[in-house]
Amino acid sequence: MEQIRQVIKQMIDVSEDELNDFLNGAITKTFKRQEIISRPASIPNEIFFINKGIIRVLITDNEGTEHTIHFALENQFIADYSNFIQQQPSIYSLQTLEETEVVILPRSTIEWGYKNLKEGQKMGRLIAEYYFIYQDDRIKNNYVRTPKQRYDCITEVFPNIHNRVPQHMIASYLGITSIHLSRLKKAVIEKL
Repeated sequence: MEQIRQVIKQMIDVSEDELNDFLNGAITKTFKRQEIISRPASIPNEIFFINKGIIRVLITDNEGTEHTIHFALENQFIADYSNFIQQQPSIYSLQTLEETEVVILPRSTIEWGYKNLKEGQKMGRLIAEYYFIYQDDRIKNNYVRTPKQRYDCITEVFPNIHNRVPQHMIASYLGITSIHLSRLKKAVIEKL
C-alpha cells in the first residue's frame, strides 16, 4: 500500500500511526481486464485507489448504448462519488480496461478517516475539489472546444491513453463517432 500512502502524504500532514490506522480497513485487490467492479442500481460503498491499471466510468442509456464518462489512471481515487456521498443507487458502471490493482477503501474506513485523521476532512475536500474541477472542465470543453481540440488535449489529462484504451471508448469520451476519431487521427499523422 505504499502508493496510496505516498499520495495521501502529498495531500495532508499525517503521521505513520494515523496512516496505519486509516489503511487498516483497506484491502488490495487485483481485477482482471474488462471486469465490472461497481454496478448500476447498487449503492456504492467503497472508493477505489488505483495502484496499477485503468478504470473506465460508463453509463448505459435507455437504448443500451454505453457512453464513456471518465477514465481513471494510476494514483487516482475513483468511485461514483455523488451516489457514494448520498448513499443512493448508482447509475454508473466502473470497468477495468486492463488488469488493475486497486486499494479498496470501504465506507467505514472513509468515515473513520473523516473523524479520526487530523486532516481527514481536508483530504476529502481536496479529492472532491479535484473531481469537481475535472468535471467542470470536461463540461466546458464539450461546449467551447472543437472535437479536434478535445482530441489534442486528451493526452494531457490521460497520458498514454491511445495505447491503453480501445479507440471506440476514446471516441465516446470525446463525444464523437469512431469514424470521426479515425479522421482526426489520420489528419494528425498526415501533418507529421
